[in-house]
Amino acid sequence: MRILMVSDVYFPRVNGVSTSIETFRRTLDSHGIEVKLVVPRYGDEGDEPGIVRVAGRPIPGDREDRLVGWGAMHRAVREAAQDCDLIHVQTPFVAHYAGVKAARQLDLPVVATYHTLFEEYLQHYAPFIPAGWLKGQARAFSRRQCNALDAVIVPSTAMQQRLDSYGVTVPLHVLPTGIPMAQFAGGNGPAFRYRHGILSNRPVALFVGRVAHEKNIGFLLEAISHARETRPDLLFVVAGEGPAMADLKAQVKTLGLRDSVQFIGYLDRRSELPDCYAAANVFIFASRTETQGLVLLEAMAAGLPVIALSEMGTTDILSPARGAISPPAEPKVFGEALADFLNRPSAWRHLREEAPLYAGEWSDVAMASRLAQLYRELAGLKIASEGPLTAAA
Repeated sequence: MRILMVSDVYFPRVNGVSTSIETFRRTLDSHGIEVKLVVPRYGDEGDEPGIVRVAGRPIPGDREDRLVGWGAMHRAVREAAQDCDLIHVQTPFVAHYAGVKAARQLDLPVVATYHTLFEEYLQHYAPFIPAGWLKGQARAFSRRQCNALDAVIVPSTAMQQRLDSYGVTVPLHVLPTGIPMAQFAGGNGPAFRYRHGILSNRPVALFVGRVAHEKNIGFLLEAISHARETRPDLLFVVAGEGPAMADLKAQVKTLGLRDSVQFIGYLDRRSELPDCYAAANVFIFASRTETQGLVLLEAMAAGLPVIALSEMGTTDILSPARGAISPPAEPKVFGEALADFLNRPSAWRHLREEAPLYAGEWSDVAMASRLAQLYRELAGLKIASEGPLTAAA
């Protein structure tokens, strides 16, 4: 079976959507699914088997992303889909419209993964527009797009409930992105600490992700300030880049945390990120808009306990309380929980033991198997629905 995935974002742009695409692309092959991609060109990427790159231009104010040409994307998708059995759309921009149009022209089933809760994001980037109006527009936009598909994949039950509330009527399938367990095991923590000038015995709390306002990193900085009351040696390492960097650095200065926070930028997922996880004592996370919280599972796969807010998509991961603590959404209480974890390691040792075992239940192999089955069901339903019409003709 051959699937065409279409997206407005992909590596070398690093984010959750790119990671999800690559994780499934790599693991679906073992389930008899060949995946082709149509994605943006960012620079001088060479020829890559099974990948079609579409030229685009940088988005004003966002040097990381690309806006692909409307016509070029439509042509590329229609041509690439000629020998495919199903189209899987990964983003709601040009890729969505190109994928849906090609599917309808070629009479193929089309499914999309709803990765991003836009109603919660837009207020951070258009604060001058009334939040209620923005949310209403985002909901209507999502409803129209989802109902134009044959099915929608959501990474968590919270997202399923949210789309139900929008009035989405097509089938919704909860299917998280899996974790490549081996990729995050065996990192070299001491080497990472040495490279970044971190003392071997200094406690490290880690955040990995896009440095954006919706990630609520400012909350974590406030929590660190409270945690330092009993752990003044605590270091907060932020791995990632993004548009909130200047504001966060200003907040660090205001809170007097310049010796307690280290921004280290993007890390290569294969060669550097496992070492980063291995170098930390605990992973902390406070985003209220995650559709899944994949990074929590990455940290746990590396054997790193998690302290995080249970909000939206992270709830599915955190609710069993295995390998993780979920304090209330108050910086002081969160910071006290972090300090207690560091001050009483023997009391919380079970979290480190539970974390990789629990993450294994979310492995890439297990989730790819579920996605492969869904693809076959959708393609089979399409064939079955055409059978009587073909016979009647």
